[in-house]
Amino acid sequence: MGIHLSIRMLLKLVVLLLFHLVVANFVDSLQHLSCHAEESSALLQFKESFMIDKSASSNDGAYPKVSSWKPAAGGNSSCCSWDGVECDEMTGHVIGLNLSSSYLYGSFDSNSSLFSLVHLQRLSLSDNNFNHSQIPSGIRNFPSLTHLDLSASFFSGQVPSEVSHLSKLTYLNLCCNFLENGTPDNPQRLLKLQPSDMRSLVQNLTSLETLYLSFINISLIIPVSLTNLSFLTSLALRKCDLFGEFPVKIFSLQNLEVLSVRYNQDLTGYLPEFNRSSPFVSLKVGFTSFFGTIPSSIEKLNSLQELDVAQCNFSNSLVPSALGNLRQLTYLDISLSRFGGPIPDSLANLTQLTVFRISTSYLTGPIPSWLGNFTKLVYLDFAFNNLNGSIPASFSNLTYLEILYLQSNNLSGVVEFQMFQKVQNLYQLELSWNNLEFVTDQFSKIMDATVQQFSILGLSSCNLKEFPYFLKNQTKLERLYMPGNNIHGEVPNWMWNISKETLILVDITDNFLSGELPVVIPWVNLLCFRLSNNIFHGRLPIHPPSLLEYGATNNKFTGEISPLLCNMNSLLYLDLSKNNLSGTLPQCLGNFSDGLILLLLGNNSFHGMMPQSFNNSSSLMMIDVSHNQLQGQLPRSLANCLILEYLVLSNNQFSDVFPIWLGTLPELKLLAMRHNGFNGVIGQSRTTVDFPKLRILDLSYNNFRGEIPPLFPDIAVNMLTYMQAEVHYVVTGVYVTRSVAYSITLAIKGLDLHYSKILEGFAAIDISSNKFEGKIPEFIGNLKELRSLNISGNILTGSIPSSLGNLRKLESLDLSQNKLSGQIPQQLMQLSFLGTFDVSHNNLTGPIPQGTQLTSFNSTSYEGNLGLCGDPLPNKCGNQEAPQRPPSTEEDNGSGSTGMVEFDLKFGLAGIGSGFVVGVVLADVVITRRQELFLRVVGMVRLMIWKR
Repeated sequence: MGIHLSIRMLLKLVVLLLFHLVVANFVDSLQHLSCHAEESSALLQFKESFMIDKSASSNDGAYPKVSSWKPAAGGNSSCCSWDGVECDEMTGHVIGLNLSSSYLYGSFDSNSSLFSLVHLQRLSLSDNNFNHSQIPSGIRNFPSLTHLDLSASFFSGQVPSEVSHLSKLTYLNLCCNFLENGTPDNPQRLLKLQPSDMRSLVQNLTSLETLYLSFINISLIIPVSLTNLSFLTSLALRKCDLFGEFPVKIFSLQNLEVLSVRYNQDLTGYLPEFNRSSPFVSLKVGFTSFFGTIPSSIEKLNSLQELDVAQCNFSNSLVPSALGNLRQLTYLDISLSRFGGPIPDSLANLTQLTVFRISTSYLTGPIPSWLGNFTKLVYLDFAFNNLNGSIPASFSNLTYLEILYLQSNNLSGVVEFQMFQKVQNLYQLELSWNNLEFVTDQFSKIMDATVQQFSILGLSSCNLKEFPYFLKNQTKLERLYMPGNNIHGEVPNWMWNISKETLILVDITDNFLSGELPVVIPWVNLLCFRLSNNIFHGRLPIHPPSLLEYGATNNKFTGEISPLLCNMNSLLYLDLSKNNLSGTLPQCLGNFSDGLILLLLGNNSFHGMMPQSFNNSSSLMMIDVSHNQLQGQLPRSLANCLILEYLVLSNNQFSDVFPIWLGTLPELKLLAMRHNGFNGVIGQSRTTVDFPKLRILDLSYNNFRGEIPPLFPDIAVNMLTYMQAEVHYVVTGVYVTRSVAYSITLAIKGLDLHYSKILEGFAAIDISSNKFEGKIPEFIGNLKELRSLNISGNILTGSIPSSLGNLRKLESLDLSQNKLSGQIPQQLMQLSFLGTFDVSHNNLTGPIPQGTQLTSFNSTSYEGNLGLCGDPLPNKCGNQEAPQRPPSTEEDNGSGSTGMVEFDLKFGLAGIGSGFVVGVVLADVVITRRQELFLRVVGMVRLMIWKR
């Protein structure tokens, strides 16, 4: 018995010893595992095909992984120990390669040695820069690939169809290959996926669990076959130009946790009724055309942590109270929606939120004090609503808060900076455009070293009377907004020393600031400097070459423009109008116009000639050099400005013939040349259409002669938008848009009326005070979009064309101071929108058409025509009867003497600017009685309302 026990024990010891030997040998083999020589060589060749460039990766923690790749001593391969390389434990083949964020820069060769690694199962090359290379079709050499990540690595072109052949893929990420030269949410996308390849991809890759195709141009209705991807857990199709209706069955995929289809504006669909089995963690459909309502059953999504439904077409009129039951939410964005009313108290349950956005909606009422309980909040955005009341004192409890946007509401009360001192993580604060009074008196005499460092500070229209003293300690400020305050005096000297390396935008417009500015602006990376509508004097300062926007209008700057302005070759927006500047204009204003969009130099004292060289790659949309003393001819190179829309040359001393060559500009909408020395006969139109988009033409007060030329097209446009130029650029990831409205001064009945805004539908011709002769051409009667026509002060003869009655939208007509003869056509009675009418000082005869608004104008509109008679003139026309309306075909079917009164209201919009004129004509007050056959005009009331 004892012998048998000893044998069993011995056997156990032997087995245990053998096990330890096997394990030791296995561990030793792992420690000395070597990849195959040809694979090691392929990896080294791959490494040598790229440069190491730190700008090629942007993620924190990036480092050059391939720096560790070196052949072992003696030539033995050891690539399995290299950084980012994974080998099969049994075969030694390379099965995984992770070179994400590795500073790789260079073109990806289609014959790359990488494609010899045929056993590869996982490949990640994200966050590098492959210099716009195409994704090579050699990707098909990896039939065992389960994980492919080529995101954010500057691949471009077509996604090869071979990707859809990788049938074992469970993870595919081609996202975010774009250039950041558009808006942050609309960058220039580099990859395109053919619709047929997208359908093949969805049909073939049935094992997919993660599919990220955001920022790829797909332009496709989402394939219904996506609903067959039963293993799918994450689907991201942001900004892919998807359209059509989103398949509602995708919401029912049993494993789907993450869904993002943001920024597909033509994608429609609706949110279904949800049930408690749905595993959604993140649901983002913002900036689409999803419609319907946000269902109350959304409260059943117990796992939901992120919800984005911003700028959809949901019809909920109030913020859905059901959202308050999503207590696990950390991210909520319902901005740019139709949601109105007060912020519901049910949302007080969302204490886990880190991001809370309801900007640009219709919220009313106060900001609830319970927000102070959201102690995890990092980002709070209630901007652009109608919220009122004060900022709750409980905001001082939000110690993790980093971003607070409350601008453009109706908030009021005193805001002490001390409230935000307790929020030490706050680095973006926007309080602009409320009725707040921002107080920093307690810091007026001290420098508090504990004040947090801001990057964005918006204090526009905050009743500031001085520069807040705490700014003196700011070293990281990037954007500073303080327009529309009540700050007087000079800019304190210490302001020029703050954040010298970081400030890129400074806005101090619409204050009462005076004094001289430094010779050189010290903010070396400044992109935008706005100081308009102050009282600064002295010479214009010199700015860094990086400047994109320079607005200094309506100050008292003097002297010449420094030639150093020519160093600002990135400039997009230059507005130096309404100052006392003098000298000649630098020629470089034309030379660097390939980037310049707005050039506004009006109301100064510049003399000499305009810049002569405008590049054929010009980006200029607006040029205004009016109210100066410029002379000579117009530069013929202006014809190179192919996107020019607005050209104002008025009130100078130009001496030239009419620039008929400007008619080739395809976008020109407004041309003003009044009060100059332009002269001669205007050439006839070419065989092609001249000035194809011209809306406003002002040639008044020049020396043009000959017949009126057909320069004006008859086009219908969107009447509800304003003519304006826009400048776009990105500042620290924020898309900046500067809109400048087109304006014009027109002479109407002897008065210069300035229109500071012009609707696209406004069309006007003013050729008054020249020497045009001959008859009023018939083509003018075809310009049915005209709102204002002034051809006064010429030597025109003949009769008034009856075709002018076709100009049904005309609001101002001035034919005075000519030699017109004949009668006033009866067809002018049809101009029911007329607010101004003048035919004085001609040779007109006969009766003024009676019973219309033509009789409601002052007699001065007709004076100087000895042959005219009838109201409103004192001389009558004998037995001349007023014209009657045509007979009615209606009969009153009632009985007795009871009549029916009909009112026909016609509205006209005249004048575009800070004010507008509405002409309301109550015409055709009709009394119809039994057996009457005629409708008589029994009255007319004409009401002009000027609203400023």
